[in-house]
Amino acid sequence: MPPRTSNAADQAPVPASPPSALRVAVLADSDTRWKWGALTARRLTAPGAGSGEDGARPVEVSGLLLRGRATPTPRQLAEVGEVGVDAGRVREVTAVEFLHVVRDEGYDVVVLALVGGAVQAMLHGLAALRLPRRPVLVTGYVGVVYEKLADGLLLRHGADVVLANSRHDAERFRAVYEGVGADASAVTEAALPFLGGEPYRPEEGRDTVVFAAQPSVPASRADRTYLLRRLVEHARLHPDREVLLKLRSKPGEHTTHIEELPYQRLAERLPGGLPPNLRLVYGHMGEVLDRTDLLVTVSSTAALESLHRRIPTAVLSDLGVREALGNHHFVGSGLITSWDRLDDGHRPHPDEEWLSGQGVAADGAYATAYDTARARVTGLLAAGALPAVAPYYTPASAPGYLPGILARHHLAPDGHPLPGAVAPKEPGRVRGAVRETVRNAARGAYRHGVQRVAPVIRRMGEL
Repeated sequence: MPPRTSNAADQAPVPASPPSALRVAVLADSDTRWKWGALTARRLTAPGAGSGEDGARPVEVSGLLLRGRATPTPRQLAEVGEVGVDAGRVREVTAVEFLHVVRDEGYDVVVLALVGGAVQAMLHGLAALRLPRRPVLVTGYVGVVYEKLADGLLLRHGADVVLANSRHDAERFRAVYEGVGADASAVTEAALPFLGGEPYRPEEGRDTVVFAAQPSVPASRADRTYLLRRLVEHARLHPDREVLLKLRSKPGEHTTHIEELPYQRLAERLPGGLPPNLRLVYGHMGEVLDRTDLLVTVSSTAALESLHRRIPTAVLSDLGVREALGNHHFVGSGLITSWDRLDDGHRPHPDEEWLSGQGVAADGAYATAYDTARARVTGLLAAGALPAVAPYYTPASAPGYLPGILARHHLAPDGHPLPGAVAPKEPGRVRGAVRETVRNAARGAYRHGVQRVAPVIRRMGEL
């Protein structure tokens, strides 16, 4: 009998290899930017990202914190809330160490959740690596963009995706880039990644007013004391109302902006102290909003979170409507009012046309807010080798500005590490452990100096 020949029908199907994981790194320099960056990474790499029509790739997100004066503490990381990254596995790095990590670990996507100057430094540092296959570079803003629009945007130019949190921002961003002859194709409309929560529903017997404080707005002691005093007076006028002062950080901690006059310290000096129905609270903003019936602020991004959930929201005009305060962003919103009116029971109603341009997606469109950005990232991942990073600022176009920005992160004008800035390889476990202990002690001393001692010296100089 002749041997039986095999054919395709007789052969068992060969199982397909599982898709490789999509590797994403988030580099952040403060607690709020960490929250923005981690949640943005998750929204951009939802099932299907980078996989075309062949199915979803698993996603691995690595967390990296850029060492500096605002590097978040473990408590701040824990209070950010659920972002899909284990806070215990987040690493702290310098700019040069970050470049080593990207070179050695081979990420597909890097989210730069940093202040503008740090974004520019990382873009030039990554360009200098000349990787054969570089990652897709994503950046953006953590909230309302109310100052340094051109400066901040041009420092972010060179990323593959510059996220805008609203249609309003996307139009402004493109206008800036096009106005200086820069490529504006990276600007991509999305929304704030941390909007969410249940729509507002009043509860019988609950009456809670929350003042969302900001670390640097307003800046002066007189203005901050005024706001605190009015909050106290509001609580005393309405003894049956729960009044909460929502704080971003505890004394000695820094967030995205430096807080040299913490409300906690000002409250300690108030004659008569705080009324029993007024409390200072920390924690995740979403959890506070779950029990809020009126949110009051000067210009905090918390207003957008509140509006997204249709919670009554007020933006104060007591200190003026000024660019320095950021409340000018809310002109046309219908939300600007004063403590006097709030004391009398006024509740502002937002202008629907203004809302539609601000990315708060209170109309239910939030579910699709990241579709365009996700498609752009997927397309870039599928394109193969990407072109070299090309920021607007170069040593030729900004020779009096760029070198100083890069030097702050120990990079030369060409993006390479300055002499002595390259992190040496650890010479063994024991010596490596000793070196890390010494580094941790130095970091602690540095933070104590910039977060505790320096503000005291500055205040003493103002006396």
